[in-house]
Amino acid sequence: MKIVFKISLVLLLTFLLQGKVFHFSKLNFGDAFADESIIHQTVTPSTTGNNLLSKLHEYRKIVNEKAKATDIDSKLILAIIKQESQFNENAVSERGAQGLMQLMPQTQFELSGDSLDSFHPEKNINMGISYFSKLYKLFENAPEEDRICLALAAYNAGPSRIYDAQDLAAYLGEDPLSWRSIQNALPLLSKRYYTLHQPVWDGGKPRNGYFGSWRQTILYVQNVLKFQKDIQ
Repeated sequence: MKIVFKISLVLLLTFLLQGKVFHFSKLNFGDAFADESIIHQTVTPSTTGNNLLSKLHEYRKIVNEKAKATDIDSKLILAIIKQESQFNENAVSERGAQGLMQLMPQTQFELSGDSLDSFHPEKNINMGISYFSKLYKLFENAPEEDRICLALAAYNAGPSRIYDAQDLAAYLGEDPLSWRSIQNALPLLSKRYYTLHQPVWDGGKPRNGYFGSWRQTILYVQNVLKFQKDIQ
């Protein structure tokens, strides 16, 4: 009966959410990082045309220098900045994320010991790259393309949300290291699927609570990757 139930869910997923993906990791990332389970990009007016190009070139040198010490493509970092803040160094989200890379104060404190330099472009970029690099390392067992998508999703929604999606993907017999599987699992973290959660987690619901903002996270990953490809 349990096997039939799982197969039925997988078929339903395939029908409703074709073309999506998944990933899995259980590494400890520290309390602050594990608790940053919120959507945090700022909603700002779009920066377009010459203004966008000017801002991109303004910060490109800083990003290139900071990214050299990591395995992260500098164009990916620039794409994250564009999605997060539209290159507005003074951006503040409704949830309190700050600066170019929209870091939460708790994350900034974990990275640097204080959160006083949120709006200093170079320092914000440096902390943002450090944070993304840590997320990237969490999924080191995933194929490279999947790994990047997982890290981006974790940057947007928090790593704990991705861990919950990986739990669910594994339960359904999907590959928890595949972004397609994670994309399919994220919608199932919402409260409407509470009956599915009961056999997966001891508490009867995702360890980090229900998650209703999955569309935003999937769109976030898609937008960042698209802009990365557009950067010359």
